[in-house]
This record gives sequence, C-alpha cells and structure tokens, in this order.
Amino acid sequence: MSSGEQTETTAEREEKEYTFDDISVVMGTYNEEEAIGKVLSDIEDVTDGKAEVVCVDGSSDRTPEIAREHGATVIEQEPQGYGVAVRAAILEPDRPIVVTTDCDDTYPMEQLPEFLALINDGHDVVSGDRLYHGADAMPGFNRFGNQVFAAAASVLMGTRVHDTTTGMRAYRRDVVESIEWTENTGLSAELLIRPLMRGYDVREHPIEYRERAGQTKLDPLQGGLEIARSIVKVSLEERLRELPHRPSQ
Repeated sequence: MSSGEQTETTAEREEKEYTFDDISVVMGTYNEEEAIGKVLSDIEDVTDGKAEVVCVDGSSDRTPEIAREHGATVIEQEPQGYGVAVRAAILEPDRPIVVTTDCDDTYPMEQLPEFLALINDGHDVVSGDRLYHGADAMPGFNRFGNQVFAAAASVLMGTRVHDTTTGMRAYRRDVVESIEWTENTGLSAELLIRPLMRGYDVREHPIEYRERAGQTKLDPLQGGLEIARSIVKVSLEERLRELPHRPSQ
C-alpha cells in the first residue's frame, strides 16, 4: 500500500525516531468499569507511563473516576455514539502519533511497541488485524460479519484488506488531521478506508483479540447494517473524489 498525501519527505521521516513520549492512546468509554482499570494499567506498564491517555466518556458508572485515578485525561460528553466519542478523543491530544483502542480489554496493549516500530519504519497507519489469528474470542456472528465487511471493502476499494472495523490502530497525526471524518458507528471503517484510498501507507498488522470484559453496548444487527452502509458510502465518496473535475466557468 503506497503513500500519497504526506507532508513530510522520506528523508525527514527517516531522521525521526518516535518513542512512547510521542504517543497518545485514545478511546471512547461508556460504562466500562469492569475493564478500564486493566486497560490503563497495561498501557502504563508497556509504555513505562510515558504515553498520554485520553478518554472521552459518557458513563454513568465509575469508569471516569477509575480513568482519572490512572492519570488519564477524561473529557466528559453526553453519549452520542462510538464515532463522536472517538473523533473527540483523536483530536484532543497534540502528540505526533495517535493510537486508538477500546476500553473493554479485547486489544493487546503489549503489542504497542510493534505498532510504534512500524510507524518508525515509515508507515502512516498501522491497523490491527484481529482476524489473522482467527479471533476465536469474537462471537461467531460478529466474526462472520467482519469477514463480509472486509470482503466488501476490498471490492469497493480495489485493494485487499482483512479487518475494516478493528478498534486498535496507530496513526501519524497529519493523517487524521488531513481528512474530514463523517461517520459515527462506521467510523472505524472510515478511519481505514479514507487514508488507504488517498494513498497513505497503510499496514495491517496481526493482533491477538481477547474476550471482552463486561457487556457489549452495540446491537450486532443494527450496528452491522450501519457499518455496511458506511463502508459503501465512504468508498464511493473516495472513488468520486478520484475522478477529474472540470474547473467551474
């Protein structure tokens, strides 16, 4: 997958060696008091407490209190959906590398060094591929749906992808700042499709997916339909964006 709209030259990037001091780990949180402490402890342990953590929270339980106890920045907002929370979390910090994750302990924070190494190798986006190892901890219906999403997105984009809706990714900040995100439930797919179709260097990286702690907040059927709609909409928008446009007279 090739790079396109970057603002830095290859030589400039090779001179940089990002560390955990340059990373912000961000997430939307909603009533995840069973898992949030473990997730934040894992981030702290893996990064030696150097990574900044930002949570955008709409919880009615102790989630925000636990997050603050672990030193996270908590931005409170009314619950408005996954995309609204994650977008706010992504845009809040100013460190050059942003890592998204979920707060339910399904994603392996111990693999953060691998994501950082791939960014330092020159990739613009590193996307965690949950399906590579089989994702046995994922409910069968969800796993099948994610395989369908990936197949549909691959056809629409003309580029093979394996996991469009993973919540664990690392981005160079200039990538997320250069694109106007529009989706809510389907934001995770949009955060992969738009950079990829605009020519950024996107790397899918296998990750171990774990069984979630606590109950899921997303209805699999309704959420799946919304994600499918987002994949089609965003892919077609990017196709139209690629077409030559006549200058207005």
